[in-house]
Amino acid sequence: MECALTLPRMPQIPVMNRDPLVVVVLGPTASGKTALALAIARRFGGEIVNCDSIAMYREFEVGTAKPTRAERAEIPHHLLDCVDPLADVSAGEYARQARLILRAIASRETLPSDPVRHQHLPIVSGGTGLYLRALLEGLFPGPQRSEELRERLRARVEGRGTVYLHRILERLDSAAAKRIHPNDVPKIIRAIEVCLAARRTSARTSRKTMTELWQQGREPLQGFRILRLGLNPERESLYERINQRAAKMFDDGLIEETKRLLAKYGDAARPLASLGYKQAAQFLRGELDRESALAAAQQAHRSYAKRQMTWFRREPDVHWLAGFGDDPAIQAQGVAMVESEV
Repeated sequence: MECALTLPRMPQIPVMNRDPLVVVVLGPTASGKTALALAIARRFGGEIVNCDSIAMYREFEVGTAKPTRAERAEIPHHLLDCVDPLADVSAGEYARQARLILRAIASRETLPSDPVRHQHLPIVSGGTGLYLRALLEGLFPGPQRSEELRERLRARVEGRGTVYLHRILERLDSAAAKRIHPNDVPKIIRAIEVCLAARRTSARTSRKTMTELWQQGREPLQGFRILRLGLNPERESLYERINQRAAKMFDDGLIEETKRLLAKYGDAARPLASLGYKQAAQFLRGELDRESALAAAQQAHRSYAKRQMTWFRREPDVHWLAGFGDDPAIQAQGVAMVESEV
């Protein structure tokens, strides 16, 4: 059972002659990011901006671990349930929308009747590392997509497998290959596409990799001070919680929800390929029995958590908290760090 931190509501943040603060709560799946973000929001008059790519989609509930309706009613949430299941949201589009929301939150103030004017606190919470990086550091304006090239690369995957495609990327941009999982075909294809397009541009750019272009062309978030709070619970405890949460999703209707969404959208809905939904769909197609589907979902979530931590450890200036976000002691540490910045 989750324990909520009981703290008195503090006054909202006074308007000062310095950039407004944005708090970022990051960490692996099932580490309690939502609980920590809510505790901070309650204390400082905050509004939460979702940074989980799948939680942006409407109709996907059981497998996304979204905040409850009661939590959303209590604390304003943004970029939740805002995307059609058949749509696709790039990291760049997410960053554009999220930056607008951050500025809107920071510009809001309490009623004029209040003797002291206060700003609201934007809190970014989620585990999609690429979206977070796009929001905070920006992405370079990459070349137009080439469907002809993409078809050729997909054919290579069908004929020779994903490992072969990943080796091509390693030759073109070893740094990008280290960041992208060998089974993540869409990202590998896009990275190869960018590298080849850059080499065609001019002799000067022919020596540049996608990673170098990204470093040069990005536009970091301006006008905010950023406080990154990272959750880093003990690995075995995290894996146990991941296993329990995946089992609860299966018990709470993940298979039934997946069946309904497949009937409505077929395989065209991108979130149906995400963790949990993918394994539930395999069960529905008869590829796995229920026990094997659950075990596969648990393993996939554990592997994802490991990749997330590898990604987030590259984030700069993260204040790591050694525990879960629903632990009152961890919440107290997080609140104290925010208080020292406001």
